Amino acid sequence: MYAIVDIAGFQFNVEPGKKIFVHRLEGAEGDKVRFDKVLLTGNEGDVKVGTPVVEGAVVNATILQNVKGGKVIVFKKKRRKGYKKKNGHRQSLTQIQIDEIVAAN
Repeated sequence: MYAIVDIAGFQFNVEPGKKIFVHRLEGAEGDKVRFDKVLLTGNEGDVKVGTPVVEGAVVNATILQNVKGGKVIVFKKKRRKGYKKKNGHRQSLTQIQIDEIVAAN
């Protein structure tokens, strides 16, 4: 079984047991989280598409760890003007593991 779920404004294709990185979620390591914005569910050819969400479908997951992503360099320059500015950041991420997908009846 698989589902497409909206997590923090981004859409992810998830399956039970899959580990994914999402934007930082509230909660500590080991906490259970629940996502109810399921846009599509599929099970061996039986596909249910939501309008906009599938009613009654829920994705349950566990928070594995809160981490920081790789360094992203932001470099601005205007040629022949002597203007250069270097900046950067590291995105805060949460790794979650999908436990189960509860489909609508």
